[in-house]
Amino acid sequence: MPSTVTRSATFEELALPLFASLYNHAHWLTRNQAEAEDLVQETFFKALRAFDSFEPDTNFKAWIFRILRYTFLTTRTGIAASRTVFLEDHPETLDTVAGPTPEHTLIRLDNQAALHAAIEQLHPPFREVLLLCDVEEIKYKDIAVILDVPIGTVMSRISRARRTLRQLLQQQFGESL
Repeated sequence: MPSTVTRSATFEELALPLFASLYNHAHWLTRNQAEAEDLVQETFFKALRAFDSFEPDTNFKAWIFRILRYTFLTTRTGIAASRTVFLEDHPETLDTVAGPTPEHTLIRLDNQAALHAAIEQLHPPFREVLLLCDVEEIKYKDIAVILDVPIGTVMSRISRARRTLRQLLQQQFGESL
């Protein structure tokens, strides 16, 4: 049996590179920075405690995302209200000396806000599968493991989520999509 130090080092080696992805997904689920941070912290704690149950040579990313999802479902009651995108939240866009014009920045932020708003309008099962697939780039079979559903359900939900998202954006931007 590996020592606690070796086990912790192995866990850190596998888990730390996923921190940003876990946080981003947690933020989508909670719609709140502090709650997302707490959710990721709780996920890391639970994953470390259960690390002995992780089977080597299996997909660690799917394993820890599943812990994140179940932690969210058991500790949260639902998804918070939609949020507004403020220029101050994106300081990199305010540098117009060598960068884009203010008009370009506002259009881009408006497009991002429209995309975020459209994603938030998706039913939670569709939103979740879309984010896991298209944002986190997790494979269908691993999404099936994370969500504990058949792979056909994953494929169906992704298809329906993309179609619904496209329809929502077409309503916003016209038929050019």
